[in-house]
Amino acid sequence: MTQAAASRLLIDTNHNRRPWGLLLVAVPVFLVGWLVIWPTISAIARTVWRLDADGNYGFNLSSYVFFFSDQYSLNNLGITLWTTGMCALLLLVICLPIALYLRFSSGRLPAYVQGLAIFPLFVPSIILAYAFIRVLGPNGMVDILLNSVGLPKIRTPYLTPWGPVIGLVWDNIPLTVLILLAGLGNVANQSIEAARDVGANRLQVFWHIILPRISNSVLVALSFSILGIFSAFTLPYLLGPASPEMMGPFMQRTFREVNDPLNAITQAVIAFGFCIVFGLFYVRSVARNQGG
Repeated sequence: MTQAAASRLLIDTNHNRRPWGLLLVAVPVFLVGWLVIWPTISAIARTVWRLDADGNYGFNLSSYVFFFSDQYSLNNLGITLWTTGMCALLLLVICLPIALYLRFSSGRLPAYVQGLAIFPLFVPSIILAYAFIRVLGPNGMVDILLNSVGLPKIRTPYLTPWGPVIGLVWDNIPLTVLILLAGLGNVANQSIEAARDVGANRLQVFWHIILPRISNSVLVALSFSILGIFSAFTLPYLLGPASPEMMGPFMQRTFREVNDPLNAITQAVIAFGFCIVFGLFYVRSVARNQGG
């Protein structure tokens, strides 16, 4: 077979496979458009194009003006951003050393450590909240142990801003460790050994060899964690304070207890806007990898 004939055969094969590939992609694309994109567009339209006080139907941003002028709403947004940032920082501080240890260690102990790091993945959030309350809550196990040896009680983080932080960090450790561990798989042992041969210490190896190769993985891990934390409901609702509250419980209370769907949708659109900003970092990282 000549080269020209082989090229024509390859083109014909790709042409025949293209409809099947498009058909396979069409179903998930349709579901994303139906379940995610269309509700988002509809929610935005309902909050910016509606009846005003005079009964006229048109462009109206009064619900957004109310949100950003209401101190209670701003406090809820502020505690959500604080919780998200604190969780992201703690996840990076906790999970990166665990991933480094698992990548560059061998034996039975690292296998146990990996099992413990992934264990929260199989624990439902409601069970995690109950365990948190029984251990760190008032008159919990820690208080009982301290009282048994004559020590004073601890100030429980339950129903404080630190309650959701502890729960959300614990809940997001498995995914963060797995993503970082996958990124560390791109770090070749030969490059580390070469750096050590020329006199680089551990900090220099990490800063100049390891960190540049896992920067995209760190960004992806933080993006996934931030998106999940910002929209979390169960753990902030069960472990956090009643005021200020994170955006998830705030939206639910506004919709069901206050019976104010418009402001609840407005809060959802604002939360979606912040999530888009975080999501752009993930999209940028994926595009950079594909371009590379």
